[in-house]
Amino acid sequence: MDKRNARLGFQQHRESVRQSVRHKRAVDFFNVLTGPLLLEVTEAHLPEHRERLYPPTVALSMFIRQALEADGSCQRAVNAWAAQRVAEGLSPHSVRTGAYCRARQRLPAEMVAALTRETGKLLCAQADRGWRWHGRTVKLVDGTGLSMPDTPENQARYPQPSTQARGIGFPLARLVGVICLSTGAVVDAALGPFEGKGHSEHDLFRSLLGALCPGDVLLGDALYCSYWLIATLQAQGVDVLFEQHGTRTTDFRRGCRLGARDHVVTWQKPPRPHWMAHEQYATCTQELTVREIKVDGRVLVTTMLDPRKTNKRDLSDLYVQRWHVELDFRNIKTTLGMDVLRCLTPQMVEKELWVNLLAYNLIRLLMAQAAVESGLQPRNLSFKHTVQIWTQWTSLHLAEEQDRRDILFKLIAQVTVGQRPGRLEPRARKRRPKPYPWLKVPRSLARQQIRELGYLPNG
Repeated sequence: MDKRNARLGFQQHRESVRQSVRHKRAVDFFNVLTGPLLLEVTEAHLPEHRERLYPPTVALSMFIRQALEADGSCQRAVNAWAAQRVAEGLSPHSVRTGAYCRARQRLPAEMVAALTRETGKLLCAQADRGWRWHGRTVKLVDGTGLSMPDTPENQARYPQPSTQARGIGFPLARLVGVICLSTGAVVDAALGPFEGKGHSEHDLFRSLLGALCPGDVLLGDALYCSYWLIATLQAQGVDVLFEQHGTRTTDFRRGCRLGARDHVVTWQKPPRPHWMAHEQYATCTQELTVREIKVDGRVLVTTMLDPRKTNKRDLSDLYVQRWHVELDFRNIKTTLGMDVLRCLTPQMVEKELWVNLLAYNLIRLLMAQAAVESGLQPRNLSFKHTVQIWTQWTSLHLAEEQDRRDILFKLIAQVTVGQRPGRLEPRARKRRPKPYPWLKVPRSLARQQIRELGYLPNG
């Protein structure tokens, strides 16, 4: 009887999900999430809820749309939802943001994170074979920093850099992501404080090893060229291609020569690092066999040892594509505006992060479909153009019209990115910022000084 009641409850819950999706236009993205491949994941994490103005399906969709709009404020999201309800002949209710903000707080972060991971894995697994490198799945890894509002809660979880004085800095978090090279989708990510023991890029990346599958190839910069990471990944069946770390000397006179500036060499096990347990150190392999090559002025390290399968030029051309992870983080931080997060508590900051990554993956899903229809590769298409097309498309409620989706994919595929290999640009700005002084004291103290003195001293 208990099993039958549980099964009946599950079926009723599933039907409630489908009913809410069917009757609300605000859930354009949620329609994607409740497709056959993601429905079970969505249902497993969707909380039981009573009928509200902002049920989880609507709150998640509005949150995602906030991530894609140029004006990502809660007020703008609520205004759009009220206008949409009026257009559908429904009562607009209040345009105050309190109810919507509480609905965002009720959204389970685990649901948003699980959906992000599943969409990333789905895109990566279903990537066209022609998009892969030598038929293999290549994944990228890198880290970046994220700022957020200066609140006591955020400071406690993500302290500001130690070089900044109290009251004038901002909390700073470190994000490490694993991204599919073929589609640009985020497969998994980890967030932690920017400074402090146990929160380096290596520490966060070790929590993401489950995102890698046997047979994958991992690309990373010189920071990831560590004996311990390579040994761990090799034991997992994952090949690597990293730039040589600056602290390691490469001598091409040693090892087994494969060609000019190309050899196989053995690395000996280094002393135990302070963060590694004695038991883990004892089980780690005593030596690593890796291949080192020098091409275009840099030394690359790989576990792909056979030059007949992968020659120097293949490896060099592949490593050049590592730059895509920098462009992907630029799209996430600049195009989606996630460089500075908005939420005031660590719990909402983490939720905001996963919503932005989910929105990013859904745009990548549209780009992958457009690439299939047009015979292009997803990396040939413009991310920003796709965001612009999709936000306009949904604002006119065209996403519901099945017969116009082919037009949407054709429009996405019309704008391709320029192919500029070897492009070199200075990391400098030509346009000067406005000549305002830096705030060197807490804002409350600055206000007090202006009231007393009529100006801000030491400005």
